[in-house]
Amino acid sequence: MSHIMISVQETILRLLLGAIIGGIIGFEREVHGSQAGFRTQLIVCVAAVLIMIVSENYYLKLNHIDPTFRIDPARIAAGTLIGIGFLGAGVIVKSGFVIRGLTTAASLWIISAIGLTIGAGLYFEGGLTAAITIIALFVLRKLEKKIKILLYRTITISTRITENIEDSVIQILSDHKIKVHSIDYEHNMQKGKFIYIFQVSTRNKKGIKETLLKLGKLDFIKEIRISSYRADTIF
Repeated sequence: MSHIMISVQETILRLLLGAIIGGIIGFEREVHGSQAGFRTQLIVCVAAVLIMIVSENYYLKLNHIDPTFRIDPARIAAGTLIGIGFLGAGVIVKSGFVIRGLTTAASLWIISAIGLTIGAGLYFEGGLTAAITIIALFVLRKLEKKIKILLYRTITISTRITENIEDSVIQILSDHKIKVHSIDYEHNMQKGKFIYIFQVSTRNKKGIKETLLKLGKLDFIKEIRISSYRADTIF
C-alpha cells in the first residue's frame, strides 16, 4: 500500500518545512507581543501541512482502489481555511476606534495557506509566499514606521467664557500643520461651560502633543481633551 501513498521521507520533509516557516513567522509575532505567537503559528502551519497530506493520501488511496471515484482532495483544505478564519477572529481586539490584531489574524490565515501549499508538495510556491510574508512582517515594519500616516483626532476644549476663541485655536493648530475639518459646539449651562469640539487631521504626530501643551497655556481654556476618531466620520 505504501507505493500509492506519500513516502515517509516526503512526509517528514513537508512537516519539518512547515514547522520552520511557521516558527519564523510566529517568532516575529511573539516578539511584538501577539497572543498568537511562536507556538500558535508553528502549530497552525504544521496542522495545515498535515491536513493537506491526509487529503492527498486519501485521494491517492481511493483512486488506487477505484479510478472511477471522483474525489476532490482540496475540499478538506478549503474547510481548513474557513476554520482558520474563526481562529483569526479571536485575536482581533477593538478598543474604541482602535483595532488591534489584524496583522496577526492575517498571518494566521496566510500561514495556514502556506502549510496547505507545502502539504501539497508545492515547495517553490510555498517557499516564495513564506519569503514574501517574512519580508512583509520583518522588513516592511521598519519602513511602515517611517511613513507619515494621516492621524485623525478630536480636540475638545472647555471654557467658561462665550467669546470667540476659534481664531486663536485654529491659528495654533495651523502652526503645527493640523487641519480642521469641522467645529461643533456645546453649552453646559449647569456647569457654566462652553465646549468647542474640533475634528482635525494631521501627519505631524509630534505636533499633537506640542499643540496640547500650547493650548494649555491659554488663560481662557479650562480643560482640553484629545481623542482618536474614525476617518469615515468626516467623509
